[in-house]
Amino acid sequence: MKIRLLNENLASDLCWLAEYGFSAWIEYGDTNILFDTGWSDVWRRNAETAHIDLDKVDVIALSHFHSDHSRGLLFHSFTQKKKLVLHPRVKTALLDPFIEPVDRHLPHKYAEIEQKISADFQVVEAQNPLEFAPGAFFLGQIPRVTPFERGYYYEDPMDDDTALAFRTESGAVVVTGCSHSGICNICTYAKEVTGQDLYAVIGGFHLVNQEKPAVNETIEWFRTEKIPHLLPVHCVSFDIQARLQTEFGYERPGAGSLIEL
Repeated sequence: MKIRLLNENLASDLCWLAEYGFSAWIEYGDTNILFDTGWSDVWRRNAETAHIDLDKVDVIALSHFHSDHSRGLLFHSFTQKKKLVLHPRVKTALLDPFIEPVDRHLPHKYAEIEQKISADFQVVEAQNPLEFAPGAFFLGQIPRVTPFERGYYYEDPMDDDTALAFRTESGAVVVTGCSHSGICNICTYAKEVTGQDLYAVIGGFHLVNQEKPAVNETIEWFRTEKIPHLLPVHCVSFDIQARLQTEFGYERPGAGSLIEL
């Protein structure tokens, strides 16, 4: 299994571009998956640098509706309508003019993303877990089970926030977009859906200081799970990232990084 980070907040080397957001190209057996597309065309330009033929994608999946994960779809160059898996709330949220917090002033309209999705893709809505390839799961709506995670983004319950999970010989691999639903909630559900213990967790963990996350409890939860590969990126404040790296001893990947499991 291979995961190429097509976008992330930080670049891994000089030849890669980066912006605030997330996108990953995942090769799982014979299935190619594009998970999120960041905010602009950075994911496409990094795919060109990595010599990835994006037209060979089998499934596109969105972790949630926020533009730093979905707006990159405006810049696609697919020659055919591709399958796009998302939670049903994504499209309704994109059409809601009042859903952004009042202190956000973003230079785009969410409705433009919804229009592109409806016009250019074969949309598959999944609120429940969907096995889109043997052993590969779109998790759907994440149950909130941990007592220390809010599972909200400010006042938005983020029912659409989800992740991907994969069965492997070594255990479950989880790829997250932003984890608004709670990274430990996501991992707990991934274990249930795959029937495996966790082998790797990669992606946005949404541990940002502005939202006062339960960092100590999250670290203790991961300690208990003893996950061999823990690679948080994107939405993790620098001081929290430093704590996680000190605790779990990983090298932080960035845009362009190739992760082989």
